[in-house]
Formats: sequence, structure tokens, C-alpha cells
Amino acid sequence: MSKKTLRVGIVGGGIGGVALARALRLRGIDAHVFERAGGFGEIGAGVQMTPNAAKVLRALGLGDALARIGFLPNAMVGRNWDNARELFRTPLREVCPRLFGADFWHVHRADLHAILCEGIPADRVRFNVACTGVSQDGGKAVAHFSDGTQFEADLIVGADGIHSAVRDTLWGKTASQYTGHMCWRALVPVEQHPLPFVSPDASFWMGPKAHIVTYYVKGGAAVNIVAVNESAEWVTESWTEPSTRDELLGAYEGWHENIVRLFEKTDAQQIFKWGLFDRDPMAQWSRGRVTLLGDAAHPMLPFLSQGAAMAIEDAYVLAAALSHFGGDLDSALLAYEAERRPRTARVQLEARERGRTYHLSTPDEQKKRDEEFQKAQAKDPNAVGIKAEWVYSYDATACVERFDESAEAAIA
Repeated sequence: MSKKTLRVGIVGGGIGGVALARALRLRGIDAHVFERAGGFGEIGAGVQMTPNAAKVLRALGLGDALARIGFLPNAMVGRNWDNARELFRTPLREVCPRLFGADFWHVHRADLHAILCEGIPADRVRFNVACTGVSQDGGKAVAHFSDGTQFEADLIVGADGIHSAVRDTLWGKTASQYTGHMCWRALVPVEQHPLPFVSPDASFWMGPKAHIVTYYVKGGAAVNIVAVNESAEWVTESWTEPSTRDELLGAYEGWHENIVRLFEKTDAQQIFKWGLFDRDPMAQWSRGRVTLLGDAAHPMLPFLSQGAAMAIEDAYVLAAALSHFGGDLDSALLAYEAERRPRTARVQLEARERGRTYHLSTPDEQKKRDEEFQKAQAKDPNAVGIKAEWVYSYDATACVERFDESAEAAIA
């Protein structure tokens, strides 16, 4: 079987699913996307395309499109929750291309999804189909849908999120764990950029048992808000659970006036909340002719801003492996997992740890953390305050070289 005849079914048309469809199509592999919604679209939220993700988007031919929809922040800044004191300042705009090989972008999630969808043929997408499971027979995999239809392919990829039906079929249904964190998302339109109380940075406001991240999207035309708070109560996981401005303000009473002013400008009809749920890293993603991608394989907390980035990396590596190994799907899937599972597991676990360090509640704990920030900055002015250099420096587009190195090592 040649790569030209390989047929892949992708369950899920979110960022990871459409990134894979694009990556496969660029390599001449026939990809079909199945999405339960009635059309493509993403919620009104921001997403950080850190240099590791920007390198992949550039390789997918979307470098110019990313520049068109994105915003380049000056720096990543850590701030104290009540007095706005700087805890660290990591330069981004000037140094990321030199240090990490690409820029650090802030984008609107819907804009990112739209550029990834460009060029996917309409006859390769089906909407309003919910996957109920997969089966395998004779070297083929079959995705089954709630409307009674099915799709047979050489490979089925579950890109269907944390509640993946594909994963449940492979490994059995298990519940995700509520982490004790809940989150608000909101957008604030900007009539004149920049707002006097929102610097053009990726700002991390750290407080007791809570933190807030703010940054500009849409070229500076809006501010994205991600506000995380610890809550013992079970909070709905849906990204579209409505909240209110009063609820948001009440949860951050006493925070710095710049945060209060920003929250007061939120659109009362566009404030959403949800609980943050998590899963442990998996020991295996693939079985036979079925594999997983993105949140279906490695859902993670947003504290390193890597959920979308990891899915985009997965997509590039899986497409590269399928192309590189041609019809040898066993070797392709082994190479895909060997490249991706160790990295995504580390991101999952370190994102959990950031949830702890961002939310330290006693003055002594906060003082010790802040002193560590300042020591790291004094040692290296370009040090990433959230200790994510290892995340940003990774280059998924060099994966084929690592495939070959691994194969040579195995022979030796």
C-alpha cells in the first residue's frame, strides 16, 4: 500500500482533527473528518500558539495566515494579585525567534480553527454525526455513528476530546477526574489599543488559590481572559456553561483595580465557566488500526497553555509517520507514540504542578516562590518565568530525523 492510497478517518473536527486533516492532505493521504456539530466553529476564546506550535503551523503552510490573525505580545509577565508587582518578565517578541525558532502568538480560537480548515474539501467532511465506537476486522478499522452509518478506513484516529468514544472503545470507559479547579473565559472588545490597564503582554496574575491570565487577540482588537479559581464544588465541564459578570467579579473581590476594571468591561452575555477535569498519562494510544490524538489521548490542564499546541504537534507527527513508513502502519504508529507519549505526559504532569505554584496561599510560600522567580531572572534575563523553555524549544517538524535515528539504534 502506498501513501497515496492510504485512507484515514478522523473522528472529531476540533483543532487537532482539522490540523491532522490538513497535514495528511499535504502529504497526499486521503483524510475524512467526522464532526458531531452541525458545522465547523470554535467558541469565543483565546489560545496561545507558543513557538513549538508556531513551527508546525509554518510547516503546514500557515505562517502568513498566523501572522494575519495573531497578536505578538511583548513579554510574559508574572504579577502579584493585589498590588500588580512584577514577579518576573520574560521577553517574547524580541527573543523567541532567536531562542526557539519561531514567534509566540496569541490568537482567537475560532480564527485558528478557520485557517486550519482552509483547503479541506467539502466532500471530505461530514457533520451531525456522533461516533458511538469503532470496530476492526481484516486489517481495516470501522467507525460507527449514531445515525446508523459507518466508515471503513485503513486507520481511524480518535480526535474526539476528553470524552472520546474512540478511546472508550479501545480501553474501556473511565471517568475523568475533577481537579478542584474551575475556570471562567471571557473576551473584552478593545476600541483603542492598548487599554491603559492591560499591558500588551501575556500577563499571569497569581493570587491565593487562584490565578488570571490576560492577553490580546485578534491583532489587539480584544482581550482574552482566563480566570482560574479553586472550588470544591463540582462545576459543569461544558465550555458553554453561562456565568455572569457579578459572579466573576465576586470570585476575585479584592484583586488589583486593573483586574476589576477589565472584568467590568466583559460582555455579560459572553462569560462562560467550566470545571477543569484531568486524566493520567496513558501507557498506550494505539490498538490495531485505531489511534488517538489531542485531548482524547492526553487531556491536560491549561496552566502551560499547551492543549491546542500538543494536538497540533500530534497531527504533524502522525501525518509524518504515516507518510514516512508508507503502508507499514504498525511501524508508523509505534514511531508516532514513541515521539509523542513521553512529551505529552511530561506536559500533562507539569501543567498540574503549575496549578499548585500559581495558587500558593500563604505569605511564606508566595515569598519563596517569588524569590525563585527573581533569582532565575537575575541568572538569565531571558528565562521563561513559568519554566517552559523545554516546551518551546521542541521542533515537531524534525520528527522524521528522529524516526530514522530510532530505527538505526534498534538495528544496532
